Amino acid sequence: MASTETTTGATAETATGATAKTDDLAGLEAGLDALDAVQLRRTPVREVLVKKVLPPLVAVALVLAVWQLLVWAKVTDEYKLPPPAAVWDSLSTMWLEGTLLDVLWTSVSRALFGFLMALAIGTPLGLLVARVKFVRAAIGPILSGLQSLPSVAWVAPAVLWLGLDDSMMYAVILLGAVPSIANGLVSGVDQIPPLFLRAGRTLGATGLRGAWHVVMPAALPGYLAGLKQGWAFSWRSLMAAEIIASSPELGLGLGQLLENGRNNIDMPGIFLAILLILLVGIAIDLLIFSPLERTVLRRRGLLVKS
Repeated sequence: MASTETTTGATAETATGATAKTDDLAGLEAGLDALDAVQLRRTPVREVLVKKVLPPLVAVALVLAVWQLLVWAKVTDEYKLPPPAAVWDSLSTMWLEGTLLDVLWTSVSRALFGFLMALAIGTPLGLLVARVKFVRAAIGPILSGLQSLPSVAWVAPAVLWLGLDDSMMYAVILLGAVPSIANGLVSGVDQIPPLFLRAGRTLGATGLRGAWHVVMPAALPGYLAGLKQGWAFSWRSLMAAEIIASSPELGLGLGQLLENGRNNIDMPGIFLAILLILLVGIAIDLLIFSPLERTVLRRRGLLVKS
């Protein structure tokens, strides 16, 4: 009788323990599911305006206010520091003449096409440098040196080699952007955990298949940083080339607009060109690279909502 009671008690304890373990596992799974779940909700328009739109507008308003105060205080001659209204008049004149969009398109189309060419060259070059030790030892330091070399240094030889045409502009862009894109991809590949590469090889992902399905997705954050830097180098290289190599055959871009303002001692035109160059750089980042970066971070669970 005592033996039966002991056996019954042990069975009850075992069942209780099994139930507790099951509950613990269920709780753990529920917690993991909660972590993995993405809370999707439509952001109210008011919240978007307050958090995204209002801060840059306030910053721009403050800059304009300080600018106007400096003009009123006469810290320097007006021909050196024109008022914002004079710059606005220059913008209005270009718009009414129908030249504003043409100037913008000339520079933006050159920069985007040059960047796409740099992307097509820099991506396979970066993979080659990252994955082949001999190639890295041979040209890795050269890429780093080219990345630190000011792009303006390439304008003079490019003019002598290719003449005053668009091919010269694209050559300067490529020499400035390709090293940045390649080095960004190399940095991203170097940060891949070795376990990912071994797992890919075990599953048969080698060669081009491994590069496409394992290496590139794992190196995406570093690669994206290289792309952003490559675009910055493309834009700066183009502006340097347009300022130095001004010619009627090249058309009127933002760099030529800036140089024409200097030649004509037109400070409102110079300030307008500077602002347009700045706005294009900001617009490309907001319209292309920021959405890409948010997408990558969201897919990796790294996007923190504030």
